[in-house]
Formats: sequence, C-alpha cells, structure tokens
Amino acid sequence: MESKIKSLSRRQFIGYTGAAAFVAGAQMSLPLPAWARQTTAPVAVDQHGIGQIPAKSLYNLDISYAPFNVHGRTGRATAINGSVPGPLVKLHEGDKVRLNVTNSLMDTKHSSIHWHGLIVPFRMDGVPGVNFNGIAPGETYEYEYEVKQAGTYWYHSHSAFQEQTGTYGPLVIEPKDGELFAYDRDYVVVLSDWSFEDPEAIFRNINLSGDYYNYQKRTVWDFFDDVSDKGLKKTVDDRLMWGKMRMSPVDLSDVTGATYTYLMNGHAPGANWTGIFNPGETIRLRFINASAMSTFDVRIPGLNMDVVMADGKAVKPVNVHEFRMGVAETYDVLVRPRQDKPFTVFAESIDRSGYARGTLSPEPGLSAAVPPLRPRPVRKLEDIGMMAGMDMDSGKMMDHGSIGNMKTMGRAQMGHDPDVPGPNGPKPFQEDKSNSNVVMVITDPKDRLAEPGIGLGKDGWKVLTYKDLVSDEVQPYSSEVDREMTINVTANMERYMFSFDGKKFSEHPGPFLFRHNERLRLYLVNHTMMEHPIHLHGMWMQLENGQSHDKIPYKHTLLIKPGEKLSALITPIEKGDWAFHCHLLYHMEAGMFQVVRVA
Repeated sequence: MESKIKSLSRRQFIGYTGAAAFVAGAQMSLPLPAWARQTTAPVAVDQHGIGQIPAKSLYNLDISYAPFNVHGRTGRATAINGSVPGPLVKLHEGDKVRLNVTNSLMDTKHSSIHWHGLIVPFRMDGVPGVNFNGIAPGETYEYEYEVKQAGTYWYHSHSAFQEQTGTYGPLVIEPKDGELFAYDRDYVVVLSDWSFEDPEAIFRNINLSGDYYNYQKRTVWDFFDDVSDKGLKKTVDDRLMWGKMRMSPVDLSDVTGATYTYLMNGHAPGANWTGIFNPGETIRLRFINASAMSTFDVRIPGLNMDVVMADGKAVKPVNVHEFRMGVAETYDVLVRPRQDKPFTVFAESIDRSGYARGTLSPEPGLSAAVPPLRPRPVRKLEDIGMMAGMDMDSGKMMDHGSIGNMKTMGRAQMGHDPDVPGPNGPKPFQEDKSNSNVVMVITDPKDRLAEPGIGLGKDGWKVLTYKDLVSDEVQPYSSEVDREMTINVTANMERYMFSFDGKKFSEHPGPFLFRHNERLRLYLVNHTMMEHPIHLHGMWMQLENGQSHDKIPYKHTLLIKPGEKLSALITPIEKGDWAFHCHLLYHMEAGMFQVVRVA
C-alpha cells in the first residue's frame, strides 16, 4: 500500500517551528479563524456566518504550538493553522477530497487528525496504533477520500491529550441535492473546555482522586436537608450505600469549572461571541460539542429551537427549549427571532460549575441577560438502578476492597457470543469479585431514552430526549438482524479505571469482531454512575428508540445514562480496524477504548 506520509525538508521544518517559537515567545494570541471571529470584527467574512464560505476539495492543515489567551492570561495551545478552534473545513457531498495534515510540533510528539462521524476508508480515519502510525514531527499525511454524506461534523487529534489543548475544528458538508430546510443565516457554534493546567497534570490529579476537581461536595447542611426531606433512616441508608460504593452523588463531571473555562467558538463567556440577525429571519445554528470532558445543556432563553439534525443526519423537526449535548455530539437547530432584541446562547455544564455563552443580536455590541447557573444536580440511587437499604450482597453491587487477580472471561461470558441470533436481549454481565476494574454491576438496567437526564425536565419547558428523534433519512438497511452482541460499560471510579466488559484496553485479548455487511444489534449497558458518550468509528449506530425501523435515528456517538441499557443497529460497510471508545478524553486514556475489526 502506498504511504500517505511526506516528510518536510530540514530547512522547511526549521522554518515552520522557528516561526512558531517566535510567535510563542511574543506572548500574543494568534487570530481566530474567520468563521469564529466576532461578527463585529473588521476582518469577519460577513454577518451571515459560514453561508458565503465555499466548499473546497483541498485543505492544508498545520498542527503547531501557538499562544492562546483567555481572560487576559496566555497559555500554549496545540493549534491548527495557528488558531483554536481550527479552520472550518467545508466539503461537498460526492467530491473526492485531499486534506494534507502537517505536524509542526517542536518536541518530537506525533500527531493525527480524525474526521469525527465521517464514513471513510479505515486508513483515512486517523487513529494512531489502530489504522495508521500517526504523523511524526516534520511529516505530512495526505488524507484522501470520497465524501459520502452531508451535515455537521468536526475533526480533532486522536493523539495523547492534544484534543484538550486545542486540536479540533468544525467540519461542514454541503448536500449534493440541496438542503432539506430553508434558512437565512448559518452559524457554527463550537463548544469546548480550556484549562491552563497541563493535561498530564489533570490526568494525574484525577487518578489520585476522582473528585479532585469537584468543589461542590455535599456538606453537613445537605445531610440535615436530606433528613428533613426524606427522614433519618432513608438518609443514613442512602449515605451508607454511596459510601460502600466509594462514590458521591454529586460527582457529575471529573473535570469541572474549577480548572476549565468553557468556550464558545474559542471565546470565553466574557468575550461574548455574537451572531447577527434581522428580526423575522430563520437562523441555522450548528452546535458541536468539541470539549474533552464536558457535557453541556444548551438553551436560548426567549427562543424555541427546532432540532433538525442529530450527528449530521436529518431528523423530523423537534421543537424544544433545551437539549443536552454529550461530548462529540452535534445538533443542528433552527431559530426564528421575531423581536428586535438580543438573545443569549447559553451552554451550561452538567455539574453547573460554569457555562459557555454567546449572543444572537440584531446589531453589534448588544447582549442579553445571562441566566444564573441552576443548582447542582444530585444523583439518586434510583438513577443507577439501585435503592437505599438494599442488601449489599444481593448481586446488584460488587465490592472490591483490594486489587485481585484478573479472571479471564471468555467471549460468551462477556456477551460477545458470535452465534447469538434473534431478539433475546442482552446477556447478564458476569460478576467477578476479583476484578478491581469494576465496582458495581447493574442487574436490572433500564430503558431511559425518554428521560432528559439528571438536572433537566423540572423547569417547565421541553427538553429533547433520544426518544424524540425520528430519522428523516432514507433507510437502506434491512430490518432483519443477523446477530446480537452486548458490550458493558464498566468502571472503578475511585481508582479511575474505565473499561469495557471489565477490561481496560491493555487487558483485552483482542478486538471486537464485526462481520462485513452484517446487520448487528449492539446492546450497550452502563454499569457506572456516570454518563458516557460512546463513539464508534467508521459506521453508523441506528438507535432503537421506539420508532419504526425506517425512522430510527442515526448516531455516531451515544450518550448513555447511568444504569441504562440501549440498543443500536449497525451495518459495517467499511472493512478494517476501527476505534470504539468513550469520548470523555481521560476515560479513554484510562482504558475505556477498544478496537472493532470488520472483516
């Protein structure tokens, strides 16, 4: 197979890295790409968002270090073409494209770019160690593929913690047959999280203590409030259960606003990214959660939103006031402001430790009121399929006080028997009390697709759920299922161990095996107390959410709730090795990663 790697000459590489070092030494932030600048900026492309930016079939992307300024403080980002987020990559469905990615990092670090949600040949997917070797410093990798889809996607590094330090950007694909809906303006809204701490230090901190960044822990006053609300016995039973599990009901995010600043199109909340509109216009907002670890709850007070796309695929419009975005998900919405006034675009972190914020405004320089952060949600045992006072040895929870020897489970024990036919449902996960990777096993996981999620649904407005999604795409696949398979989402959060089927990536005996062009029903069961955005590379997961077979929605990333089981239909059309992982970056690094082999 012909290599797609090209090396820079020594003079070229020194020139690139020397220029980057000079800029970094100047301690000045490089400009944002045109699509992400304030519409009030004198060099903005226009005030219609990305509508006037043409699609191209050739892009040159350069990964290098660059200064990045937030709240007057400058840090070092791993930028693409000198900016965070990176440039808009705009393609056209049906085109053959080439994207040349150059690694100009100065410290011998490899890099990569993954095209999140795109169906491409596996050698073009961009995951080092899975389907290519990565891009060494001074080298250029030529990604070449035919664009087989349309919609809103994004791209990011799949190397080390580079995604956390800024190596990401939006990717928009124009449909070859024209848009399904009309709009007047088109804005990309990239949400992300930024920290001045080194990601390696963040990872060390949460390995030492999973709640290291949780500054919203329960207090003695919370105990008295619970007693007043639930009674002494139930409160004590509840606390004992959480203590036995060595978990906290307020650990909603591993990394929080204690170290993060939440960004909208690269702007901190005070910088107030602004998109312009004329009253009566229809505005398309392409929301992309490009964060490393943050789940966002998005709303625009005073405006309803019609959700028209999920993960780049068209859905029947759903009118909502708010929606939750797991890491790596995308949602396209239409809004129709009628009043001649500004509206706040508000993206609140799931743990209520901070927010990203921007404005839709009829003219530059205006802003609307910013909503206060809502109270921090508190999990209930019922949320994870448990209840206070239950027998600790009932089989619903595993207690691992010390690290034991790993017991090897066969493929059938793990629910991966390749010969399981028909709708038999997921196999129960086999309990193994010597396995320190797993703290609890939920024996009665629930269908939670109709639930908006913790902290949502009690404000008196409509919140999007997965149950609401009805595909507006043509269904090319059969309703007949050839095989079923179960993958269990497991963890020991106290030791910061995350895994599939109780095994970290380094412990799995081999890849998950998918058959080329088979119709597979994949069950996911979450045995943890956290939400996990599970991403499958190279193929679609069609979520079985109660719609008829021809209307089930396509997803490349599924946010699975604690104690939840769900199922998706998959038809693997591209052979090769593909990544399957939790898209919480530090969970993936801690072991919640596997390879899917399609053969």
